[in-house]
Amino acid sequence: MTKGYANLALFYAAAAMVFGVFYREYTKFSHFTGQTNLSVLHTHYFVLGMFFFLVLMLAEKVLSFSDKSVGRLLVIYQIGLNIAGIGFLMRGLTQVWGTELSAGLDASISGIAGIGHVLIGVCVILLLLKIRKRAV
Repeated sequence: MTKGYANLALFYAAAAMVFGVFYREYTKFSHFTGQTNLSVLHTHYFVLGMFFFLVLMLAEKVLSFSDKSVGRLLVIYQIGLNIAGIGFLMRGLTQVWGTELSAGLDASISGIAGIGHVLIGVCVILLLLKIRKRAV
């Protein structure tokens, strides 16, 4: 399983770099100089993607905690990470484009990112409980 975690860390590192380049180049191309949520895609994918799976790889090496339930949790975790990423992407693009959003659409975009964060948070807590049980 450690190799699987290493592969996921590599994937999310590459995704983080792609989002970082996209943010810089797209805002430059669009002559946008303000703040945009596109900038947080890069850091979210590095921290919640690459670093998260690198830490899991090390924890797995020491504790051997992975089983089918951990696999299911990590699938949901990744779904949550990517849902949050879609929310940030939608919010960031509308900011760069200068789109005026209705209150409902604004809340919907925030809700999408929020759902992703809730899934991430629940999975992290359940995963930490699983690791704690194995560590004792």
